Amino acid sequence: MSIKSYRLLSIFLIILAIFLGCFDYPKPFNRGIDLINQKFGWHLPHMIEKPFQLGLDLKGGVELLYKADLSKIEKSDWREAMDGLKEVIENRINIFGVREAEITPVETSQGYRLSVKIPGVKDPEAAIREIGKTPYLEFKEERTREERERIIRENIKEVPEDLDINTLCFNKDFILSFISQFGQDPCYKSTKLSGRFLKRSQVAFDQNTGEPIVTLEFNKEGSKIFEDLTQRNVGKILAIYIDNVLISAPRVQEKITGGKAIITGKFTPKEAKELANNLNAGALPVPIELISQKTVGATLGMLSLKKSLKAGIIGFLAIIVFLIVFYRFPGFLASVALLIYVAITLFLFKVIPVTLTLAGIGGFILSIGMAVDANILIFARMREEKKQGKMFLDVVKEGFSRAWPSIRDGNLTTLLISLILFTIGSSFVKGFATTLSIGILVSMFSAIFVTRSFLLSFANTKLEKLKRIW
Repeated sequence: MSIKSYRLLSIFLIILAIFLGCFDYPKPFNRGIDLINQKFGWHLPHMIEKPFQLGLDLKGGVELLYKADLSKIEKSDWREAMDGLKEVIENRINIFGVREAEITPVETSQGYRLSVKIPGVKDPEAAIREIGKTPYLEFKEERTREERERIIRENIKEVPEDLDINTLCFNKDFILSFISQFGQDPCYKSTKLSGRFLKRSQVAFDQNTGEPIVTLEFNKEGSKIFEDLTQRNVGKILAIYIDNVLISAPRVQEKITGGKAIITGKFTPKEAKELANNLNAGALPVPIELISQKTVGATLGMLSLKKSLKAGIIGFLAIIVFLIVFYRFPGFLASVALLIYVAITLFLFKVIPVTLTLAGIGGFILSIGMAVDANILIFARMREEKKQGKMFLDVVKEGFSRAWPSIRDGNLTTLLISLILFTIGSSFVKGFATTLSIGILVSMFSAIFVTRSFLLSFANTKLEKLKRIW
């Protein structure tokens, strides 16, 4: 790029930063627009006022309490099932770790509960909708005719002697009504195979009828269970239930290996896609039932946020003073680059959006230190090149080129640690890792690209010849 291109790029970056800064904190800009509109009778638009999303510790939210039905799970597997349930719900809510939801299995005398706390939500119904449908997929095998007749006659007093039990068990409405009234399935009994073992679900189309179907693929453990299940039920019905509703009742023709199955049910393409998406997003290891909902207050509150922001601003100003005192005009340019870094990062936090807790804010502030560290490495290297009597352009280019390996390695190792924290950490740790990672990536852009553009834009100018400021 030519020197002129660097100058135009620098002007563009400053204009962009001003725009992003107005988006990050739009109130002063909008007040100015109001004054201009009143004075000249214009109708200039306001900047969008999109608030930052704050976490439970700063703003509070809503708590949903679910009851987990573990009646069909061996007691030794309860804890594992609850951990799987927590993971499914967390993946649905806490995508990329930006929502900072708190999801906690709770053991009580009445059984296990799952507490789900979602920040920034005051309307419990909105939170329930956000979690969405969490279908419970289950495969059931036929009961014997004697079992079916016994269960039906034990619960229904007046049953005709000539009642055709097998025909009745193909009536989906009858089965649903019986389960709702008496709490048990008269026709099919549960097996070990459930959504807990689902690997993926997709929409396909039947080659003969052209009707939409939903394909299922189980993991290694589920594939073995499915193989054993089909082997002992050759010639019999293997019923597929979702949320205790009979969806499909195919007859097993032979043992099925490979862990793949299909669900048919005269779906529309939209219904099939919705079912597949819901199964992928929330194939629950156990059924759950919402038993309570309430709003929760902030554990730390706005006072803690204000103190943290005050400390961050003081630290940021101290960094700017340090850069200018020790590195003079390059330090000033680096300070402007840091301001652009802050504007870009806060813009990303709003747009993604990232839920900001005190831990997340800590990750952001730490990334500022990484950005400063990169600038210091560059300027120190530039001084070494300058002592060798090189021209200004060569000093800048060599300074960036030779400092880059250290900057790259330092930031990549930090990103690797952030990835580990995000992978194995809890919600708040994931939030810290997310803000730190975003901050590091933007800080590398700031130090290598923005600061470099600013410095090169002063090549071949009168300022270049003022040795004291460099």
